[in-house]
Amino acid sequence: MLTLHHLNYSRSIRVLWLLEELGIEYDLVKYERDANFRAPSTLKAIHPLGKAPVLVDGDLTLAESAPILSYIDARYGDRRFSPPIDSAAAAIHDEWLQYVESSAALPIMMTMFGKRMGGLPEGLTKFTGPEVTKTLDYIAAGVGDGPYLMGDQLMLADIQMCYMLAIAESTGLLKEHTEVAAYLDRLRARPAFIAATEIGGPLMAPRR
Repeated sequence: MLTLHHLNYSRSIRVLWLLEELGIEYDLVKYERDANFRAPSTLKAIHPLGKAPVLVDGDLTLAESAPILSYIDARYGDRRFSPPIDSAAAAIHDEWLQYVESSAALPIMMTMFGKRMGGLPEGLTKFTGPEVTKTLDYIAAGVGDGPYLMGDQLMLADIQMCYMLAIAESTGLLKEHTEVAAYLDRLRARPAFIAATEIGGPLMAPRR
């Protein structure tokens, strides 16, 4: 049986969400962040990175959200949340799937950390401001008529995107991007997402 090692307020909610969408059996091992909002050291016994999510399936131990989502959907989901293999749609979907934690994440995460630390240096602010706008404009265009990135059907890329957009929302970056905010609301309205947060805890930590 699949075992998901899940850290509260983390990217591992993505994997829990997919498992709930598929309705398959799994074991869940929960971890709580410490006083410094760090993952506990016990996670390093599961994977050297000491982060979540970590998926264990027999002899396989796998970290990082995107490959975990792809593995589960291919092996246990009959690719229900992925386009047909070798299609143009599959290539576009993979671009979106990888985009979330590469190009999109950098300016959003930098802006979030800057807000927590009282502001970024001027040079970084000049970089992050335009990059955040370009990123959110790109996502808005990608959703288009939607309701999801690839059209009418929820895909892995949408599941991957939700956490990063929640960070953007918590940092105040979606106020002028109403299309992206509406897309995020649609994702969080999915019954399986709601179930995942009831099981694993909220997507984001309460504001202090």
